[in-house]
Amino acid sequence: MAPPRRPVIAGTDEAGRGPLAGPVVAAAAILTPEQRKLLVAEGLRDSKKLSPKKREALFVRICELGVVWKAQAASPRMIDRINILQASLWCMKRSVLRLELWPDLVLVDGNRLIPDFPIRQKCVVKGDDKVPAIAAASVVAKVLRDRVMLRLDKIYPQYGFAKHKGYPCAAHMKQIAELGPSPVHRLSFGGVKEFLR
Repeated sequence: MAPPRRPVIAGTDEAGRGPLAGPVVAAAAILTPEQRKLLVAEGLRDSKKLSPKKREALFVRICELGVVWKAQAASPRMIDRINILQASLWCMKRSVLRLELWPDLVLVDGNRLIPDFPIRQKCVVKGDDKVPAIAAASVVAKVLRDRVMLRLDKIYPQYGFAKHKGYPCAAHMKQIAELGPSPVHRLSFGGVKEFLR
């Protein structure tokens, strides 16, 4: 008699809810027990608590180990249209539904379930530091979003996206006030909409 099938569990998380510019990106990941063990031993945890260099190294390992993952971005215009929370949840939903394996359960970082979702799901507050699959998704989402912001920095170098990744630091706020918003700023956000011309 065959042993019972191990349930497939996916973790999902987003990066980029707080910035004033650029996309929000979500990812979903499924880890095998061996992948989980190896990645945790190599320092996998909440991407916000890792240096950019460590995140990049973990992302490379996630790919080398063949972790099943997918990601989805929502543009600044979509964020303006449906709001950042709904855009984040839409990205999470899309990233999970694009996975090559259909999970039995999805663990969602935070306290909001994904709406209109066909798979059993559970919220995990601070899940990116508790659940390795969510941590892997957070690393993927953060690395991919940072890479987008580095590319946008080449198109709009006057805003300094390479340094602050679109977050509302003093230098970024000053650049928006002096230059007005760029085409990749979130025009519905406070700190941006006041300077529409």
